[in-house]
Amino acid sequence: MPSPFLYFANERLSPAELSAARLDGHLVELGEAYIPADAVETRALRAGSLSGLLGDSLAATHLSAAWIHGALHEPPARHTVQRAVARRLHHVIGRRLQYRDLRVDPDDLTTIGGVLVTLPERTLADLSRVPDAEYAAAGRMLADALPGLAARSILWLESHGALPHKRSALAFLRELAERESAGAGQDDVTR
Repeated sequence: MPSPFLYFANERLSPAELSAARLDGHLVELGEAYIPADAVETRALRAGSLSGLLGDSLAATHLSAAWIHGALHEPPARHTVQRAVARRLHHVIGRRLQYRDLRVDPDDLTTIGGVLVTLPERTLADLSRVPDAEYAAAGRMLADALPGLAARSILWLESHGALPHKRSALAFLRELAERESAGAGQDDVTR
């Protein structure tokens, strides 16, 4: 059941009515939808705002999943998605999406707000395998938001076979795990 807090164009309100409500301060944009200005932004609302883009056959991954999990303040300009069903998709995917055809293992997915999203461990492992500063920053923020995530992502990567950029990803994740354990040690000293 869709959230009553999410407003999509041409569902309950027309695009003109949504724009007027936004200009009046009653609604704010959230992903591909609008929410009441006084609503608390949650993972479920962030994920649910992408339901029209993802449907039942795509899963949010990489930066999109990091945004849903709360690591990023703003959604990415193009959402990164991967096939979440066994069959290949033959319809036009859309310019708003960066599509990866490789199927995401169902064990690596969770449903949030009616949308399939990669688990935090898988999301951090995916972010760490992309050699890009934006992805590294998102990975740091995700690891900071969820204590112990870097260590769990290391285990995830080690339990999977050969993957592109795996060696550099493991080095990055070990650095994050060490930084977290050093921070925990600092907290113990200051108490």
